[in-house]
Parts: sequence; structure tokens; C-alpha cells
Amino acid sequence: MKTIKGSVTAPEGFLASGIKSGIKKKGLDLALVYSNVPARTAGVFTKNTVKAAPVILSAANLKDGWAQAIIANSGNANCLNGKNGMDWALRMAEAVSANARIDTKDVLVASTGIIGKPLPIEKIEAAVPALVKGLSKPGEFTAAKAIMTTDLLPKRIAVSVKIGGKTVKIGGIAKGSGMICPNMATLLCFVTTDADIDAKALKGSLKDAVEDSLNMVTVDGDMSTNDTVFIMANGLAVNTKIKAGGKDHKIFSAALKYVMVYLAKEIANDGEGASKFIEVQVRGAKSKADAKKMAMEIANSNLVKTAIAGEDPNTGRIASSAGASRVKFNESKLDIYLNGIKIVSGGNANFTLRPKAEKSLKKKEVVITVDLNLGKYSATAWTCDLTEGYIKINARYN
Repeated sequence: MKTIKGSVTAPEGFLASGIKSGIKKKGLDLALVYSNVPARTAGVFTKNTVKAAPVILSAANLKDGWAQAIIANSGNANCLNGKNGMDWALRMAEAVSANARIDTKDVLVASTGIIGKPLPIEKIEAAVPALVKGLSKPGEFTAAKAIMTTDLLPKRIAVSVKIGGKTVKIGGIAKGSGMICPNMATLLCFVTTDADIDAKALKGSLKDAVEDSLNMVTVDGDMSTNDTVFIMANGLAVNTKIKAGGKDHKIFSAALKYVMVYLAKEIANDGEGASKFIEVQVRGAKSKADAKKMAMEIANSNLVKTAIAGEDPNTGRIASSAGASRVKFNESKLDIYLNGIKIVSGGNANFTLRPKAEKSLKKKEVVITVDLNLGKYSATAWTCDLTEGYIKINARYN
């Protein structure tokens, strides 16, 4: 597997575009990802009981497992808009359908932004003709920018991998900076591939990839109403069809997971107001579930995150969060590392290493490692520090 240029248009047969429609006061705000042929498609959505209209519409459109286009807007979540919201989401799909000459049910819709604000559907409908006309390979970059809200940078990646003697490409774009917690976040993630893969294998690969990537990233512990992940596979690589459980499926799944872990880390790295990227590793757990549970407990701790922001090697906060996870472990076997420095050994904190640990926390990237020394299972979560910048951004988000 190797990283290649581009993102969602790197695989054969995909085009994209991004334009300014006027939803936001400034910047690009409307994106389109398009396959030249219908693509086998799978999706994952927010687990929030309150779901935005585009989430409901797209889930319905995905029941047959096929799609050809994704239209997404930023600046407005189209949530808490009642029947009007459902009508507006449908009108977005219909606008793409009419201009791209594809079935309305083959159009998926995603929105992100302010909740409870009426969607300016007329502006979107007026912009769709130019959005469709502007579809191109280079359009992947403007599409990645058009789905951004408080993000500082677009998040994009593409890889290629050999499967059955054919080159298969996978590309992805994502947005997410705040309202980020387990079970996804205020994030949109669109992945494309030219692999020929059956429905069961595609859904399985996506589910596994999300579990170890987007479901292991957190910024503030708040769950969104609009979380959406799509993967479209159009089969234009002309590889032997990938089926669930086979060697080719394992190769594809590994490449997809690489793409999604990269995007998840980019989301954590771009957390609202963040000054540091934090990776939390839990090792030596009795089960994978225990490792994931503890990693997320530590990553979600505001006290841990503010300590890192203040470059304070506060081992007590890390140990306390580990215990708060309710995962059973023996404190006398607990080891804690900060950037590779073993500051707790067998449950005993070594204060003589505090100056060295403080110095290491000046780095942009911080790795917290907790070793339970009980088993063979491990898990990794990604987050960022919590600063005054986060408060400033969310105190005036409108």
C-alpha cells in the first residue's frame, strides 16, 4: 500500500466539486462527490436520538445499497426544522438528480453547521447547476474545503493497494473540529474506492474501520445530530470481486482502516482551540473492549486535557481516569508513560522525572501510554488538549 495524490477523486471514475452558495457569509459551503457509474455504497450515521433531516433521508436512500452522488453543505445542519427540514433535504437530492440526470434515490445528502436554523434551500438549488458543471478530478480539494465549519484545514488522503494483480485506490475527505465524541462526532466523512466488492464485505470493512478510527476520536465529549460516513465503491478497478472473509478482503480492510485512522487523527489534531494533539494508548488489557473503554475514558477527561494544555505531567489525573473507566486492573501493576517517559511504575509515581516530563510536554504531539500488564489487548484513542480557545469558539458559534 502507498499514499498517492488527491483524495476522493483518486479512484477511477470519481469527480468532485465545491463552491460558494451563500449559506455561509464567506467561504465555500457546498460540495459534490460523483461517480460516473452507480456505486455500491454503505453508510454509518450518528447514534444520537435527535437526527438531522439529511441523515434520515440518506439512510432511506441507502436501503438498496447503491448511490451515485453525495451532496453536502456546511454552515447549516438542517436539524430541528421539522417537516420543512425533510423537504429541504429532498430538494437538495432532487436538484442534483435533475442536473446530473441520475435517480433522486441515488443521491445522498449531508449537512453540517448550526442546528435549528432554517436552511436557505433556494440558494442551494440556484448553485447546484454550477456545482454539477464544475465536477472534475482537481475538484476534490474544493469539495474538502466546502464541508469545513470550524476546521482550520481540509482533511484528505488517498492510497493505492494491489488486490488480485489490480491496482485499487481508496480516497477520503472529512470534516470535524468540535462536538466530537465516541460514536462519531460532528463529522462528515466521504470515502470512495474503485474496488469491485460485494455488499457484505463493504459493510464489514466500513464497520470495522469506523470502530478503530472515528469511534476512537474525541474532542469534547458531545455527540452530534449529523454524523455521517459514506463509502462508495464503483468497481472500475476491474479487480476480481472482493468477498467477505477472503485474503483480498483483509487487504482492502487494512487499506480502508489506514485511510480512516489518518482522517480520525487529522480531526483530533484540528480540535477547536487545540494547541496539542494527544494519542492515548492502553496496553496489557484483558480484552479489546476493556482497552477501548479505558482509552476513551482518559481521552475524554477534561482534567487530563487541561493538564496537557498547561504542560503539567499530572499522573494522578491519568490514573484517576483509568480507574473511572470501571475496567478492573491491579494498581500495583500499573505503568504510565508520557512521551515514552515512565513516570509511574508498578503503581508508584516517580516525581524525580517530573522536570523531564514537563519538558517533553512542550511538544505539539503528546503520547500517553497506560500499561495494565494484565493481558495482550490494546487500543488507541485520539484527542486534543482543552484550551481557552475552545471556549471562545463555542461561546460565539452562530
